[in-house]
Amino acid sequence: MRFALMTKDKPGALQTRLDNRDAHLSYIAETGVVEMAGPVLDDAGQMCGSLIVLEVDDLKAAQAWADNDPYAKAGLFSGVTLRAWKKVIG
Repeated sequence: MRFALMTKDKPGALQTRLDNRDAHLSYIAETGVVEMAGPVLDDAGQMCGSLIVLEVDDLKAAQAWADNDPYAKAGLFSGVTLRAWKKVIG
């Protein structure tokens, strides 16, 4: 199953994102369940959230992945949405 993980960073948390970016990218590479991912940008072009598509067995596995993301552990997010997602194009 695919799940879309959509996050919003806390205001003024760009440095937290930058400080944890290498660990976050390593986590993505090590876990092998991310189909696609990238930062969400604000009007100034700065990273302010994430959109990550996971391919895992179920919602429980998707939630576990999200909870163990170094960004989440660093307290980066003000909001997180996790939804089942169906790929239609691409």
